Amino acid sequence: MRHYLVVDDNRDFAENLAEIVRDAGDEVSVAEGGAEALVLARSRRFDALLTDMRMPFMGGAEVVHHLRRVDPGLPAMVVTAHAADDDLAAARREGLLAVLPKPVPVGRLLELLAGARRDGLVAVVEDDPHQSDNLTEALRTRGFAAVTAASVTETERLGPVRPFAALCDLRLPGGPDGEAMRRLVARFPGLPVIVVSGVPADPPLACAGRFEKPFDTAALLAALERLHAARPPAP
Repeated sequence: MRHYLVVDDNRDFAENLAEIVRDAGDEVSVAEGGAEALVLARSRRFDALLTDMRMPFMGGAEVVHHLRRVDPGLPAMVVTAHAADDDLAAARREGLLAVLPKPVPVGRLLELLAGARRDGLVAVVEDDPHQSDNLTEALRTRGFAAVTAASVTETERLGPVRPFAALCDLRLPGGPDGEAMRRLVARFPGLPVIVVSGVPADPPLACAGRFEKPFDTAALLAALERLHAARPPAP
């Protein structure tokens, strides 16, 4: 049985979602704000977090940030009625599994919760927005969350949570071929990097795999599955 944490200052809304998830056979803890959520997160590990974005005292981006400091492997989703919410950018830098609208699509929520993986964050370093979006969605189908960068300099602004693996193009704006990979590994020593590129040059460092564009998505996901299964146990 899985156990999830729902954070929303609207207690009735949170309890309604919790009851739906409980009816599907899992457990849910409810917090009305970030402070209460932190207390709960320090007492046990949850399989996923679902938080509202707009709340008094501590918004959803801050909730994700602070809970990830307590439990770095926690998969996180946010719910918002404001698609243009400025705080979403900050939340996305933490690596979200999904951003869901209000009212929440229940079927989609249950599907995402069931597939959410602890310690499942992947860094996607790709300057083609269409390719980046496709990779992020493909990862989501396997329960992996993504944090993205589109240039060499953006690799240094990735969120503070360590990914378990990275997908990295060799040619990106802001530096010579392979520079993004070098900076990524310098920031996260020992990070397994799968090169996904159409550039024929050799990667500057040893990589965990290489896929030439256009690539077989299923094979790429299978390679990530193997890396996830082989990752060191969380402390």
